Amino acid sequence: MACFDAVLFDVDGTLIHSSPGILDTMEYTFRAVGIDPAGIDLTRYLGPPLRRSFAEHMRSEEDVERMVHIYRDRYHEVGQHLCQVFPGVREMLTRLREEGVKLYTATSKPTSVVTPILQEQGMAEFFNFIGGASEDKSVDTKTAVMRTVLTRPELQNARVLMVGDRADDMRGAADCNVPAAAVLYGYGSREELLPFEPCFMPESCEQLADFILGR
Repeated sequence: MACFDAVLFDVDGTLIHSSPGILDTMEYTFRAVGIDPAGIDLTRYLGPPLRRSFAEHMRSEEDVERMVHIYRDRYHEVGQHLCQVFPGVREMLTRLREEGVKLYTATSKPTSVVTPILQEQGMAEFFNFIGGASEDKSVDTKTAVMRTVLTRPELQNARVLMVGDRADDMRGAADCNVPAAAVLYGYGSREELLPFEPCFMPESCEQLADFILGR
């Protein structure tokens, strides 16, 4: 019998290898507003909400929103098509579904952005619900996204696991009082994830599926 009734998955760095498209779009966005990205570690922005990342470089909320719009336009045209599914993800999701585990996403990407990506990759059909951020600031953090997904009726009193690869995923799980597994094949390091005391740190999708299913 599975150890969990439902799993909330982060997308970038957990299900989808999206860094080529994100980094391309980040570089384009910074250049578009007159900032040289050469001296910026853009990998820091793989995962966190866009507004928080851009606020490190812009003083006004208006300028941050301008960067968000530039980023989203470019990502829609180019970046989202540079994604690939991590090895073993499809097999893992197929196995979990066959065992009756309900699957959800909880991503900092807006739902309107992540849904076409999952559809393009042939992944959308695996999920009971695709949960993501709003395009405005109303649902803009991983904690807010998780809380929204967790309000679904079928998840009340369910045994839920959060799966992610960055500190934001672990922090969101802690805020929502949900156990978290931290995958080590994504974009976060062991040093970044260990302080949050994840319940499991798999190095592969096969290990993660075994853990969820209690094997």
